[in-house]
Amino acid sequence: MILQVMAVRQMSTVLVGSHPLMRELDRTIDGLSRNASTVLIVGESGTGKELVARSIHERSPRSAEPFVAINCGAFARALLPDQLFGHLRGAFTGADADKEGVFQAAGEGTLFLDEIAEIDRDLQSQLLRAIQEREVIPLGSNRPVPWNGRLIAATNRDLEEQVGKNLFRQDLYYRINVVQVRVPPLRDRKEDLPHLAEHFLAGLAPAGVRKKRLSPAALELLLWYSYPGNVRELKNAIERAYALGSSADEVLPEDLPPQFREPAAEGAVERFKPLAQMEREHILRALQMAGGRKTLAASLLQINRNRLDRMMKRHGIG
Repeated sequence: MILQVMAVRQMSTVLVGSHPLMRELDRTIDGLSRNASTVLIVGESGTGKELVARSIHERSPRSAEPFVAINCGAFARALLPDQLFGHLRGAFTGADADKEGVFQAAGEGTLFLDEIAEIDRDLQSQLLRAIQEREVIPLGSNRPVPWNGRLIAATNRDLEEQVGKNLFRQDLYYRINVVQVRVPPLRDRKEDLPHLAEHFLAGLAPAGVRKKRLSPAALELLLWYSYPGNVRELKNAIERAYALGSSADEVLPEDLPPQFREPAAEGAVERFKPLAQMEREHILRALQMAGGRKTLAASLLQINRNRLDRMMKRHGIG
């Protein structure tokens, strides 16, 4: 299996995957990096939308310019205009000095507006004007300040549905949805999970310390799980297992969070069966977990694909 890594200057910003959905995403990022189109990234929480935005920026001619990200849902409604557009000294009580907003801070680089659906309609009209006119007006000023950066927005909501409910301006939706990029949820690319888990483990080991590996039993539990929190949830689970694990060499099933261990009893293999029967059942179970995908089943069984083919033939598994 090929491992693709998309990284920016900061080495912590990586997307890992070889699933066809990720290969298609990689090609899309490459294409977008060669132009300045406004991009809307859609996907569930935790799928890595900001990492996609960073990858577009870092592959583009703007890579030497700033990449500025803001989560629009992280600020109170009254504070967000100041974060976006900045202010002049004296614009309001406590404004003791001029302050740049994120548009100005991005300069000729890339501005990433995460969770753009959280902006209320009153502020959406100001945002539309800034994008349309390529200029912003800081609070307390009547003089527009031009900006020449690239805009990338993201959301985990259905913006068309939000438009239909009159919660999001249609004209703003069309303005930001020039090119739409969809980031797949982790459950749709489970083949990448072993590589992702190992990648997160490798990043946790201090310099000079031997890296931990996933035990087969722990990997089995990770593959069973449905991941409502996507890659972010996997990363958090690996960090917890690394910090709390009792073994210096392996991540064990008991190191994982409780929700990952729930299927353990259901998936347990009976003892004292004939070895050949246990082997056959283990192969069938791996294939079932992998949705019939032999490469993933082989990874789960910690063997290569050719060996799995031979074992399947020996046990009469078609």
